Amino acid sequence: MSGAASMNAFEIRSGGDLRAVSPGKLAGYAAIYNSHSQDLGGFVERIIPGAFKRSLTSPDNIRALLEHDPQRLLGRVGSRTLSLQEDGKGLHFELSLPDTSYARDLGVLVERGDISGCSFGFRVPEGGDVWEMRSGQLMRDLVTVDLQEITITSNPAYLDTSVAKRGMADWRKKEFFNYTGHYALSLEAYE
Repeated sequence: MSGAASMNAFEIRSGGDLRAVSPGKLAGYAAIYNSHSQDLGGFVERIIPGAFKRSLTSPDNIRALLEHDPQRLLGRVGSRTLSLQEDGKGLHFELSLPDTSYARDLGVLVERGDISGCSFGFRVPEGGDVWEMRSGQLMRDLVTVDLQEITITSNPAYLDTSVAKRGMADWRKKEFFNYTGHYALSLEAYE
């Protein structure tokens, strides 16, 4: 897969914390730095401090969604209903909920503690991640990401997405080439 194709791969990760800070307003962390993910299908990942810096230089189109559903928009940086900021812990956000039925329901569920998870969707630009083996475990460091959205979710476990597996396949292909001096048509034949 070329770097351009990798750039188009949309990935989702979960983590952080969420709380109601006042009626109609939520805050928390959509991502936490230097925390290792669960196994994401053969690799473990962590977000390096500053990974969102590039995205936050021009954030107007970054949205807040409910459960990654674009039909349940909660806010957008450009409309000043969502604010994002990197700090020493991670990607912090504040969100003013719209006066819609799903947002009112969400506010109640967060206040009750039924929903407390956050997530984010992103693309990795060429050179934005580093893959390496550490103590027998394939690790991916997210150095720079193009943030597309944050989401409020009831299921904050890391997701094993097929696009993440494609990223791992790219790394394996490169490592196989470095080892043998030629590309294999099918990596599965060598596993």
